[in-house]
Amino acid sequence: MSLSFLITSLVIAAIPGTGAVYTLSESISRGTRAGMVAAFGCTLGIIPHLAAAVTGLASLLYASHEAFLILKYAGVVYLVFLAIQMWRDDGSLMISQEADKTPVLQVIRRAVLINLLNPKLTIFFFAFLPQFIPQNSSNTFFRMIFLGFVFMVVTFVVFAAYCLAAVRIRHLIVSRPAVLRAVTKTFAVSFLALSARLALASK
Repeated sequence: MSLSFLITSLVIAAIPGTGAVYTLSESISRGTRAGMVAAFGCTLGIIPHLAAAVTGLASLLYASHEAFLILKYAGVVYLVFLAIQMWRDDGSLMISQEADKTPVLQVIRRAVLINLLNPKLTIFFFAFLPQFIPQNSSNTFFRMIFLGFVFMVVTFVVFAAYCLAAVRIRHLIVSRPAVLRAVTKTFAVSFLALSARLALASK
């Protein structure tokens, strides 16, 4: 594993996307516990894409336009659903102590689906990991698995940092109803914008 791989992984993980937005929204709305669970769930959502890349399924997804579109638009629909749900649920952030008791599995399920329904992530692994594996390597499969899990660790660390940063300003938001509503709407619009970006994405 090279330093360039770590730096590249850190930059990619730090770029705001659906996982980062979801982690931030859970951290602000429900606190540290939910934010960390969301970060963990988004990281778990990487595993299927890593598995697809190392087993060659990514090449099939890349070659099949129909399969790519099906997975892509499933992700778009889910992001739009989250956007609408957050836009309509004005009171979800108001009772912070109760909100922090949201079931762990519910948060993880949403987080996993957010990353799972993004075909770009599979293709990213398919194109990204081989660049850091020496040519004529005798254990390419295990090297890809190792690098993939290193990327997951980096992703979790970055998302956890997002969570802790959001929690530090949480008290400034939850004590101000007008700001709270604005933040909720902002996250809803962010999910909608991310769904539009995914809808326009191509292979």
